[in-house]
Amino acid sequence: MKEQSNIHKTKAAANQHPDSLPLLLTCDAEGNMFEEENYEVIGRSGTRLVGLEPEDFIELPEGSEFFTMPCRNPYGRNVHTGEIELLEDVYAVAAFVSPAYTQTFMPAYEETEGAETLPLYAYTAVGWLDGKFYTTAVRIDPDKRQDFEQFDCEAIEQKTVETLEKFPENRLIQHLGNNCSLTYSCPAARNFFMGRWEAPIPLSPACNSNCLGCISFQPEEHEIDAMQNRLDFIPYIEEVLEMAVPHLETAPLPIVSFGQGCEGEPLLVWQLIRDTIIAIRKKTKRGIINLNTNGSKPEAVDELFKAGLDSIRVSMNSVRKDLYTNYYLPNNYEYEDVIESIKIARLHGKWASINYFTLPGFTDNIEEYETLRQVIEYTDLSMIQWRNFNIDLNWYLEKMGIEDTGDGMGVAEVMEAIHEEFPHIAYGYFNPPLEVQEKYNALRK
Repeated sequence: MKEQSNIHKTKAAANQHPDSLPLLLTCDAEGNMFEEENYEVIGRSGTRLVGLEPEDFIELPEGSEFFTMPCRNPYGRNVHTGEIELLEDVYAVAAFVSPAYTQTFMPAYEETEGAETLPLYAYTAVGWLDGKFYTTAVRIDPDKRQDFEQFDCEAIEQKTVETLEKFPENRLIQHLGNNCSLTYSCPAARNFFMGRWEAPIPLSPACNSNCLGCISFQPEEHEIDAMQNRLDFIPYIEEVLEMAVPHLETAPLPIVSFGQGCEGEPLLVWQLIRDTIIAIRKKTKRGIINLNTNGSKPEAVDELFKAGLDSIRVSMNSVRKDLYTNYYLPNNYEYEDVIESIKIARLHGKWASINYFTLPGFTDNIEEYETLRQVIEYTDLSMIQWRNFNIDLNWYLEKMGIEDTGDGMGVAEVMEAIHEEFPHIAYGYFNPPLEVQEKYNALRK
């Protein structure tokens, strides 16, 4: 694996930096974790090893998790010689950082014999110094809707059970409660049952993409498991209204969103969404009605905005056509349809975000950066949601047929460069409420 040239130095969050480089964390075969007193953390960006600086690190956010990485030997920088070395008798450790934080570097390691494909999570470099854990990430969204301290598990379970008992015949509420809230601890579903912020509305069991990293369906030949069960029915309008209208009327900063991780592609049932939007707006004008989508049907997107849709978020692993197509493996649509859907939202004067799967070495590739600039110019994009890409990097490289990602600008540097050129573009991790949309729309005037 090559070492990254220092063409740019990343700037992490402006607080909580360590005074010096954190020590490398490793683990044994039983999962016991240790700090390596003779080695500092080395980062990975695509196929490159990257020397890090203290300002690349922040304290590990509360609610983050640790992952051991079996059959993966870590790289570290020897504190005595300054050389990068491979530690062959231990395994690598990664952090899964809390929502609202975007990773800037991944852990550096080499796979050994017997290494299985990692589960579909985002793996971030992590270290230890002076009694604290540190990771390579930036806080990209100040919104606290999914912060650890917002979730009182006992209260959430009580509210969920109470709502399930109140609506025993509503299949959608039963799915959100039994599957999403109680089984998978989905933050969006939990917030719905707590009567606050953004509520999810999954509708479509089917999909017209075959995403390599789909979290709700995986073919057997991939040899990785989907992270949750997919919705197996199409809700009735009445079932949606029963949960969506009260939420919009009573929740603080209310949003309801079609398109969730536990379903396929909502545009495949766009007529249902259209009719549901019309029915919702007959009952309440409050809040945001949002659509999370692959953007595959621009004509349908146009009809939904005519019906009263407020915002759209289009998911993309890359803005480069070849990388997008090789990951999404689309059925009966093309990359150009996706870009057109974003533009249509803006032509209606509505909010358009991309759910930008952020992966160091790919997202900060110079060609990717230049293409992103072009997409912003063409679509008049409103927002970039820099969301961590849940994927095994080596598996992704193999499936995408990529041997060398080249030098990267640095994830934080790309964020800074885009902000300098397009200061009206909102950054975040979540779909924003009306108040945030209005703030950034004012910058365009």
